[in-house]
Amino acid sequence: MDNITPDKIRNIAIIAHVDHGKTTLVDQLLRQSGLFRANEQVAERVMDSMDLERERGITIAAKNASFIYNGYRINIVDTPGHADFGGEVERALTMVDGAILLVDASEGPLPQTRFVLKKALELDLKVIVCINKIDRHDARVNEVLNEVFDLFIDLDATEEQADFPVLYAVAREGYATLDPAVKTENMSILYNWIIEKFPAPKYDEKAPLQMMVANIDYNEYVGRLGIGRVRNGVIRVGDEVMVFHDGDRTSKTKVTALYRYEGLKQVPAQEISAGDIAILAGFDEINIGDSVTSPQQPKPLPRLRVDEPTVAITISVNDGPFAGLEGKQVTSRKILERLERELLYNVAIRLEPTDSPETFKVYGRGELQLAVLIETMRREGFELVVGKPQVVYKMIDGV
Repeated sequence: MDNITPDKIRNIAIIAHVDHGKTTLVDQLLRQSGLFRANEQVAERVMDSMDLERERGITIAAKNASFIYNGYRINIVDTPGHADFGGEVERALTMVDGAILLVDASEGPLPQTRFVLKKALELDLKVIVCINKIDRHDARVNEVLNEVFDLFIDLDATEEQADFPVLYAVAREGYATLDPAVKTENMSILYNWIIEKFPAPKYDEKAPLQMMVANIDYNEYVGRLGIGRVRNGVIRVGDEVMVFHDGDRTSKTKVTALYRYEGLKQVPAQEISAGDIAILAGFDEINIGDSVTSPQQPKPLPRLRVDEPTVAITISVNDGPFAGLEGKQVTSRKILERLERELLYNVAIRLEPTDSPETFKVYGRGELQLAVLIETMRREGFELVVGKPQVVYKMIDGV
């Protein structure tokens, strides 16, 4: 499977408002591609790997997967649907060439639909509209399609962007169709459209290596991992690379291990060429937004920027009468270390010190995002006191 050329690669994202069926659709695409054995036990909503995601029924972090269909490698990114996790959407869209915009056949376009579509159009991504849940008794298929078209126009889409292809689906039952009145057997029309209507990755054959890190991970055997799309060039195990960090700092390192996605797994690879998603090891320091380049011809990519935070809270040491009764991590040093670790993975979070060494100010995109961070820390054994959320004000053009 390593001999797939860039013209046989498709990089796509699934974007939508929360609870419009993104993860269920990705589930069906993975299952019907033949990725899993017939007797393999696969959890429902297999992409929702975090406990909180399964409990709440929402996607919190963007995740990658890959499958082979008719000789094409389809790299797919499942993105969160809640506005609070917009930072995940923004970094995920830097890895893809197209997006499937999923819209509920009854609810129609909602606020996050506008946000994710706006980001996709700004990046000039090819968009396929999929109206999902057409089996609902209160489905308004034609009205919703008109509302989606109005949304494209409202977002100043070009004539080409507004002429979007549309299909209909019931992701839960595993079928897609061109006619909402006709029930098909499977998702084959969607697979074919992914190959036919989304472009292959663009790259310059003569350009040196360029890759932007859009996500990071950790492997207990090889250490920190940088995940991103190879924009130009080829990367191989053993290559020396130059990394451009924030603030124009640079460092050189050797690629000690290289992986690509097959299904949900990271499998070893000897080389990965332009257009594909690569997972690199060998870094002492690597962060989201860093550029990995050739040391002979270093050309960093523009750094990833996401929208500013809108809400702030204070997190401090638990100094109440029940301190130390439930958690193990109770000191300000442990809390600060955990918050600083969150900054590495979560591009939409900001952290500031306060006048007190035991209190920290945390900025986020919304109360749900901050609530998920707090609940995650609580489950990890932290005890903390959380202050009341405060709106973050920003001065724009003197207003």
